[in-house]
Formats: sequence, structure tokens, C-alpha cells
Amino acid sequence: MKLVVPGQLLSQKPLSQAYSFVENNQTFASVFSMQSEDGRLVPLKGPYEPMQEDLIVGIVVDVKFAGYVVRLNSPYTGFLSSRECETTFTRGDVIIGRLLSIDEVKNISIIEARKLSGGRVIMFPPVKVPRLIGKKNSMINMIRAAAGCDIAVGRNGIVWLSNSGNVELAIRSIEMISQQAHIPGLTDRVAAFLKEQTGKDVALEVPEPKDAPRNHARGFHKEGLKGREGEF
Repeated sequence: MKLVVPGQLLSQKPLSQAYSFVENNQTFASVFSMQSEDGRLVPLKGPYEPMQEDLIVGIVVDVKFAGYVVRLNSPYTGFLSSRECETTFTRGDVIIGRLLSIDEVKNISIIEARKLSGGRVIMFPPVKVPRLIGKKNSMINMIRAAAGCDIAVGRNGIVWLSNSGNVELAIRSIEMISQQAHIPGLTDRVAAFLKEQTGKDVALEVPEPKDAPRNHARGFHKEGLKGREGEF
């Protein structure tokens, strides 16, 4: 991988690629990033940019007659209509849901929400979330299996962890990914770290737990990722 700075030429052709822009039929980088051999960019920093179909973890900050205002780790809040809810929520509840729509003034609608009870919430750089998820959920499933706790990762960078299992190990692994997301071979290093901490071999391909929060929902899987995927 190589370092890419804003304004750096990426291609002599116009490309539809995340974290870039087209000018005079050429493609340029829009943020500080690391570029892989196949041309994909992994930003080193940046805010969360809401996109339709994103899977998010949010916090209810206000309850209104028509629904709920949800904090999204963004300059903009989301709104969850009470008509879309099978249950009621209260201020402070942590929820997982999907973004239905974002209009031109950043009114954000949330659907398919459910409460994440108990547990802990930590923040993770939104632009590095694809590295935390990994290809086909490989990274997050590996951490879940080694730490023995449930983890829900929002594309907006809010991460919820259950109180079961070795939560501190899961958090240390997540922090490691945040610090080393731009370095190749990350999966192998995290696996080695987990093996060192647990004394057990760590499988690099771990099946999705049946009751785990669905990080493979639309917004993380290839069908809906829209250029956000970042695992190398």
C-alpha cells in the first residue's frame, strides 16, 4: 500500500470510487488514505457520511409523539418513526437499525430498529469500520469467537459489546485495529494477538453466530457497501 494525499491523481480516467472526486475526466483522492494494489482507498481519518442502507448503531436522545430522535455519531441525527417500531424505546436506549433514506438536507430515516440491552458502547473511526468488519465478517467474527461476547458494529462508528465474555480483550482488539488499519496483514496480526491472550489457536474463518447482531446486513455486504469495503 502507499500513502495518498488529498488532490493526488489516482487515474487518468473518471472512476466511481469512494473518497475520490472527478475533475476534467480524471480521478483524484479527496482524503488522506492508504491505497491498495488494486486501487481501493482506506481513509486514515474522516467523519461518518450517512448512506442509504447503512447498518447503524445509535443512541435514542429524544422521544417525540411521532417517534424517536437518534444520535448517529454524525453532525446529523436520525429519526425512527413509531410506525416502524414493534416496541417502544426510551431516552438512552442503544439501538441497531438500517438507514432507509437521506434527503438533500440530511433528514435521515431509520427502519428495522431493535434495542441492544445492557452492554457497553465504544467509538471507532467510521472510515475504518470496513477493516473492523473484514471480508465476509471475518475480522469481527474472529474477535467474537475469541472474546466470547456479542458485538454490533455500526457503519457510523458506534460499537456495542455485550457484558458476556472477555469484553476487555474485545476492546483491546478493536483498538489495535483502529491503530493499525492502514498496515497490510492486519488479520494475521490480530489473530496472533488473540492467540497470545487466550492461549488458543484462532481460526481466521469463523462462521457467523446464529444469534449475533447482523453485521452482514445491507450496508456492510458487497451488495450495499458502495465502495466502502476496506479489507485487504
